[in-house]
This record gives sequence, C-alpha cells and structure tokens, in this order.
Amino acid sequence: MEGTSCKKWHPTLADPTRIRQAKPRTLGKTMVMDKGLGLHAYEDLLQSAGEHVDYIKLGFGTSALYPGEMLRRKIEMAKEYGIDIYPGGTFLEVAVRSGLVSSFFDTVTSLGFTCVEISDGTIEMDRTQRSELIVRGIQAGLKVVTEYGKKCWGSSVEVDELVATISGDIGMGAELVTIEARESGVGVGIFDEEGSCKDQELLHVLKKVPGPEVLLWEAPLKNQQIRLLEILGPGVHLGNVAPADIISLEALRRGLRSDTFHLGDPCDPCKLIQGEGFEVHAD
Repeated sequence: MEGTSCKKWHPTLADPTRIRQAKPRTLGKTMVMDKGLGLHAYEDLLQSAGEHVDYIKLGFGTSALYPGEMLRRKIEMAKEYGIDIYPGGTFLEVAVRSGLVSSFFDTVTSLGFTCVEISDGTIEMDRTQRSELIVRGIQAGLKVVTEYGKKCWGSSVEVDELVATISGDIGMGAELVTIEARESGVGVGIFDEEGSCKDQELLHVLKKVPGPEVLLWEAPLKNQQIRLLEILGPGVHLGNVAPADIISLEALRRGLRSDTFHLGDPCDPCKLIQGEGFEVHAD
C-alpha cells in the first residue's frame, strides 16, 4: 500500500526520465539570461529555481550598468547556488573594439565572475585573436564559453565553419560552444523568421559536429526548447532561457509536461540519451 505521509515526491514522479543529473552536470545544462533583474527578483529566482540553473549570463553589456555593490551581490549569490556567472559576449566585443581587453579581464576577475563568453556576433575576429582570448580567460582562472554565429537578421549556420570553430575553441580549452540565436530566437541560426527550428539544417549540423555534448543551443522560445529536446533528448544544453521559464523548462526536460511526456516513457524508442552520449533521432 502506498504511503500517504511522504514529505518528498517519489524519485520517479520527480523525474520520469530517471536520467536527470544533479549539479555539477555534464549533460542538460541550462543557461539563463538576466537582462536586468533587481536583487529581490534575482534572489527569488535563485531560491525557487537555482537548483536547475548552471549558468547565468548578464546579457550583452548590462554588467556595466548596475551599481557596483549590486553587481557584486549578484555574482556572490550565483556562486552560493553553484552557478557560473558571466558577462555577455557583446561586452567583450566592446572591449576588443575599444582596445580595453586587459581592463575588461581585470575587472571580470576582481568582481568575482567565474566564467567569460568569447564571441564575434557583431565584430569580426580571426582565429588567432579568438584563441588568444580563450587562453587569456583560462589563464585568468575563468571557465570559457564561446559563441558561434552572427546576430544579424537572416544569419545562418555555416557547417564547415562551425566544425572548424568547435575544433579550435574546444582545442584551446573552451568548455562549450554556444550556437547564436539572440534573446529573440527569431530569424537567426537554426531558427526561421517565425522562430521555428529548421530541422534539416539542425540535423545537417549534428551529422558533422564531433559531439553534440559540446554545444549549447540558445533557445529562448518554448517551441524551440521542445524541438531540441525531441531531437537531442533531455541532456541537450539550452541557453538564453528567460528567468520566468526555468522551472517550466526543467519540467520539459523531465517529461513532466504534455509536450515532452514521451520522454518519461522507458519504452519510448525516441528516448535519445544513452549513458553519457547522444543519439540523434529524426522524425
């Protein structure tokens, strides 16, 4: 007879997929974009959903716009919850353009950021400069996440270029390569002008890259998150998630919503994670 006084949900009810990892995770990382939360909202966010967040990105150049003590407190709270926190890559691009890279890294480390994003979504950056920035971040004691793709409308994923970028970035010590989709998720990368996933382009990418587990897909919209979970399974890394959507995304990962209910079925042939690897499935 089932007990009626349990204080915790049965593990299979809490995670019907039975594969969700606790932090620090190697699969299924979630990156949240903070575009300007106040401290109270930020603290509420961490208290309610911090367990499900692996990275917080302070979007674009917003890191420069907070009062100093508030910024330090945000960084401290993230670390208290085991979350890596970093400024948006566009802010580093501003530093590159302005010739202030040394100042940027000095401030990032003195403030206590744990991670840095290296991107060229707005500026042009050659392989040598990109590699130098990755090494500089690692030497500063920071984790490095890079980003591939341009932010302009209609930009797409050039597969050969992406494969070369992944090889170069991971080879230099980056942890993950983020696939650009901006905070809108519309008309950029693998998403069309309506924000729908371009499946054939995605599958073409997945056939070419050395390992999907090194990719973090920016996917701010629910339909995008669902599609990537359907194709890559609950272990896919997802980013640019809105603070209000963290727990709902976690429910999607675990098969606790109708949209991904099948992920919780152990007999489902579309369950895509096999141990530590990924197996790509096309409908």
